[in-house]
This record gives sequence, C-alpha cells and structure tokens, in this order.
Amino acid sequence: MNANSQTAHRISMEEIVQAHMHLKDVVVHTPLQHSRVLSERYNCNVLLKREDLQTVRSFKIRGAYHLMRSLSPEETSKGVVCASAGNHAQGVAYSCQTLGIPGKIFMPSTTPRQKVKQVSFFGGNQVEVILTGDTFDDAYAEAIAESERSGMAFIHPFDDRKIIAGNGTIGQELLDRTEHSPDYIFLTVGGGGLAAGVSSYVKVISPSTRIIGVEPDGAQSLRASLDAGEVVTLEEIEKFVDGAAVKRIGDLAFSICQELIDDVIAVPEGKVCTTMLDLYNENAIVAEPAGALPIAALDAYRDQIQGKTVVCIISGGNNDVDRMQEIKERSLIYEGYKHYFMVNFPQRAGALREFLDQVLGPSDDITRFEYTKKSNKDNGPALVGIELKHREDYGPLLERMAKRGYRYLELNKDPVLFSLLI
Repeated sequence: MNANSQTAHRISMEEIVQAHMHLKDVVVHTPLQHSRVLSERYNCNVLLKREDLQTVRSFKIRGAYHLMRSLSPEETSKGVVCASAGNHAQGVAYSCQTLGIPGKIFMPSTTPRQKVKQVSFFGGNQVEVILTGDTFDDAYAEAIAESERSGMAFIHPFDDRKIIAGNGTIGQELLDRTEHSPDYIFLTVGGGGLAAGVSSYVKVISPSTRIIGVEPDGAQSLRASLDAGEVVTLEEIEKFVDGAAVKRIGDLAFSICQELIDDVIAVPEGKVCTTMLDLYNENAIVAEPAGALPIAALDAYRDQIQGKTVVCIISGGNNDVDRMQEIKERSLIYEGYKHYFMVNFPQRAGALREFLDQVLGPSDDITRFEYTKKSNKDNGPALVGIELKHREDYGPLLERMAKRGYRYLELNKDPVLFSLLI
C-alpha cells in the first residue's frame, strides 16, 4: 500500500472532534491516574487511562454511541443489530436505551449469564438479546443475516470509521490532561479499533509519541498481518483474553495501524493473569484480561521507558468473578510456582506417603492427586499437582523424582495433554 492510499484511510481530526461533540455529555471523561507502584517499579512516570470506569466498564461505548448517534432518522426507525460476547454488546445496549433506538443483540449461547444480564440491564425495553450458536462467529453470522433481512443497521465492533473516530476521543482526552505529551502509549490490539482511533489523533498532535500495540500471545492478528503485508485470518486462537482474541483484525483498522503504530508486541496469557492480580492487590483496580495487556507489556520495554512518561490504557474492567480461580492458576503456572505431572505411581498402601516424604521439599505442597486409570497392575498413572513456595525448588524436585525411580511426564510442557487433563 503506498503512502497516499494509507493517508486516505486515516481518521481525520474533524471526524474525532465530531465524535467528541456527540460523546461529551454521554461518556465518562475517565481519569488519567498516576500509578506510584508502577512508576517506581519501572523508574518512569506511569499514567493509567481508566476506561474501566466508564458506565459500561469499557471504552466500547464511545464508538457504539457515536456511530448510532450519526445514523439517519430512517435508519434509527428500523433499529440496529450487533454481535458481541461482551463489551460491545453493553455499549450498543446502553446507546439503544439512551437514544431510544430499538436493537437486536446476538450473543453466543455460551456467554456467561452475568454478561447477558448486564446487556439486558443497559438496554432495557429497547433491546432484544438473542443467544445463538457456540461462538462469536456464529453470533456474527446471525447478526449479519438479520441486518440483510430486516434492513437494520449493523453496528460493527471495531471496523467502521465512526467506531474508530469514537475511540479516537480517548487520545484527545489523554493529551488534554497531560502537561507534556507522553513519550509512550501502550494499548490493547484486538480488532484494532482502539489502536486505530487513538493513533489517528495522537500522531497528529504529538508525532514523537511512540504507540505500542499489545496483543495476547495466542491471538496475534496484527503481527501476522504486518508480517504478511496484508490482512490475514488466523486459523486458531487462544480465547482467554476474550476482549482481544480476534482471528482477523479489521481491514480499515489494519490500514491505519500499519502506518501509525510504532511497534506491536505479544504478551503470554499467564503474564496477563499475573498483571491482573497485581493490579487488584497493588492498585485496587479490577481489570479484565484485555484491559491488563498494556501494563503486562511494560516488562518488555523496561529499558526504553526509564525516565519517560508512559500512558497505559486500561480498556475495560468487565471481569467475571467465576474466572478468578483460573486466573490465579494460570499466573502460578506462568510464574513457575505450580506444576502438573503424570506420574507412574505404585498402586499400594503407603505409596503416597513415600512420595510426600521422599520427593516433596519442606515447603512444597500437593494441590491435586488422582489416579487417572486404575488396573490390576502394580503401577498406574496418577495426576499430581505440586505448588512450590520458591520457583528455584523445581530443579531439585525433578532430581528427587528421578533418584527415587519415578517415571513422569511434565504436563506444563505439553499443551495438548495439559488442556485435556487440567
């Protein structure tokens, strides 16, 4: 793509200013908070743009409301339709209720009940929630079909000029609240609407500000597209960071990000979990996985950001309490404190006691033990979960198992078996 065609795709300042006029009395002008903990940890000035404090607890309301506010009277009379598994649905639902526009929101049947309740709450009697299929792609296909069938306007979650312009107001707000333009902005990349919007504004006002896009390690749609020089669709993705787990970045969003984003990096899902727990424990911030991504990326830029002013956009805080155990588990595994083994174990009385006495260290703890297959043989496979107090105790643990003649398989290093058994 040549420079002229790239520039033609950019969202203009006028478009973002128009979005700001639509949104100024509707959205929360979220604070830009100094984080003492993070600033001291990275020896720089870290500011957090708190989009998790929006009414719907994510930035998605900005694009959804601006697009719907821009519809013609004829379009609004027919209503709108969208597909979402979470934040976008809440933004559309809130906008339907506020603007008095009827809407149909398609969500996967697997969507947690709490999220469905929130969408219904924000939409009130203006919105019909329709659960269909098992995945977002199923819901998306049904929403598109409904739009074509009924003539209802489809509200895309990220790949629309109005959506991107609405997101651009975040860039406007954060620059308005800083005495000097930040040296770095770290933001989440899923479908690309947030990155495209913020960079469209910031790069005009402060071209020296470096914008770093952050993707989950298991869903690098922007990185894959940048490497290919065109938008590509990932075959498989890890869905844990649900707000950014997108197989295909938006076409318009990609054309903007390709020109304006300075770098894109990936963060392992386990690192995201550790960051979520740290944000809660150290800053009393409840961030969803996608919202924690930018802060999780700071380690990768530790040397570059020393002495600089850094903004991290916390894009959302819609995190289910039911996921907390999984989040803690993923964090412990990533940090090297929790390990799972398949051990060929003697099937006799006293075998577990011998394992505890001869193999476990003084501060190690068994968190799970179960035979996966019982038989008449002397030995059988047992699933063993061990939590360490110190990660450096892992090597000695393996040495003791080998010394005592236990045959074992490290499940942490086998993603297929791990996902099946754990």
